[in-house]
Amino acid sequence: MAEAAPNNYELFTCPICLDLLRDPVTTNCGHTYCKGCITSCWDREDQKGVYSCPQCRQTFTPRPVLNKNNIVAELVEQIKKTRIQAAAPVACTAGPGDVECDVCTGTKLKAVKSCLDCLLSYCKTHFKAHNDVNPGRKHSVIDATGQLQERICSHHKKVFEIFCRTDQSCICYLCTMDKHKGHDTVSAAAERTDKQVST
Repeated sequence: MAEAAPNNYELFTCPICLDLLRDPVTTNCGHTYCKGCITSCWDREDQKGVYSCPQCRQTFTPRPVLNKNNIVAELVEQIKKTRIQAAAPVACTAGPGDVECDVCTGTKLKAVKSCLDCLLSYCKTHFKAHNDVNPGRKHSVIDATGQLQERICSHHKKVFEIFCRTDQSCICYLCTMDKHKGHDTVSAAAERTDKQVST
């Protein structure tokens, strides 16, 4: 058996569901289907007692026994492995000046994103896991940065989203209710835009 997976993926798709074959079985006329697809197709023909091939329309009486197509099943597994390897992210270790993933153990991979809620930086793999763990919850995520602590209020542990013009400092929204109450404040984004325009 050749080690390389076949390139003609369409030859290994089920004519009924149009997906990669699952549990490939062959009919008496030689066509291959997912076992579940052809079984449910023939279940609908049980009342008539005549079963047909969805591709060539050849009919069978009684209902034929389906046999597993071992060669096709093996080729489909090779295709799946090839697809998984192709989809796997290329591991990029963190170099000098790169932000390291805070979750990686051993060799640290290069971080791609930083979460301002978790105060952690993540490589591609761990960022996906972070999103899987927090599916409905929206975290504030930015491109990887090594200065996470500098973006968080040390008193309230919230992200700096506001600029206090009175004190000329970044603050969180809770700071506007106590220490900076009544001060001239704007969003940090608005202050950044104003400073860029003035320079």
